[in-house]
Amino acid sequence: MRAHVLRIAAAVAGAVGVSAIAWPVYGSSAFVSSLEILAPLGAVTTLLAGLLASHRGWIRRMRRQLGVLAVLGSAQLAAALGLFAALMFVSDHDAFFMALAAGYAGLVGLFAARLVARRALSDLDAVRSAVGQVAEGSRELQITVRGQDELALLAADVEAMAAKVASEERARRELVASVSHDLRTPITTLQLIAQGLEDGIFEADRMREQLALMSTHVRALGALIDDLFELSRLESGDVHWSIQQVQLDQLVQETIDAMRPHAEAGGVAVRAQLDQRLTPAQGNPEQLQRALFNLIQNAIRHTPPDGSVVIRAEPARGATVEVEVADTGAGIDPGLDGRIFEPFVQGPSRVAGQNGSAGLGLAIARGIVAAHGGRIWVARSGPGTRIRFSLPAG
Repeated sequence: MRAHVLRIAAAVAGAVGVSAIAWPVYGSSAFVSSLEILAPLGAVTTLLAGLLASHRGWIRRMRRQLGVLAVLGSAQLAAALGLFAALMFVSDHDAFFMALAAGYAGLVGLFAARLVARRALSDLDAVRSAVGQVAEGSRELQITVRGQDELALLAADVEAMAAKVASEERARRELVASVSHDLRTPITTLQLIAQGLEDGIFEADRMREQLALMSTHVRALGALIDDLFELSRLESGDVHWSIQQVQLDQLVQETIDAMRPHAEAGGVAVRAQLDQRLTPAQGNPEQLQRALFNLIQNAIRHTPPDGSVVIRAEPARGATVEVEVADTGAGIDPGLDGRIFEPFVQGPSRVAGQNGSAGLGLAIARGIVAAHGGRIWVARSGPGTRIRFSLPAG
């Protein structure tokens, strides 16, 4: 109710302002006469328009709503001109032709409003139809909308939404297929071993070997499930970590020391290059170490014997620090730069599960860095692969 009163008051104030223009030219009587005509018309029109806006359900279709609005505007114009003609023209001849002009102007206004509304509503129907297709499962959309107005932007947003939904559904299918693949191999092996144990086909001296193999596969399954659970938490934003100052030089060195036996077993050298100006970072040390562990492990896995992995840390612009893990492997296909941090993506010629990897390490690292307010990317410079990530400085 208050909104209606404010709109009517604004319309009356506008009528006062317009009528005041006549005062200096024709005197106060012209001001009063104009105000007596404009104020009621403005108030009534504003009230009706406000009621229409507040109760759009009365006239369900938008085409009819726009039609009523056009009729309302034209009726106001005709009424105003008619009243001015009746009250201010001495000659009936002049008043008659003024009424004709008002009627013609109203009809032309209705035609113009209908023309514009028809095209706009046609575009709106196209967008609505596209949204319905998305709801029914269609993902290949091409919405034809003329112009560059808000409806064109809405159509582009709907097309982008459909493309994103299609991409997410494709990623979900790939995720299910990859998880199924990585679960099937150890489960099949466990089933075969269990069946062999049940049938008693293993000699006593091979029992310990088979039990050790079962234990290895069980640990692999547990690690995969833990990684999937962690990735799910990161992607849903369900993280509750304590944030503190982290001495990156110590964190990097501790992680390298833990990874060195694994690297040396593959003939890969691992070393650190730390900037003397390096400042602490803000983060959770355990989670940051896990992200760094995943990156180093991935680099070692893709580095041939006699190669090397170098971990660098340095201050960067904007109160951040940057950490880089660089290897001397074959590098990453440029076409994978945007996908390498997605689950189960390892390279153009590899599938998830090769070399003991389920392909979740980089995805988890990305989630951890993002949860700290940083970003992670593939840096292009020289041979091999360089993955960098940034963190807020402490």
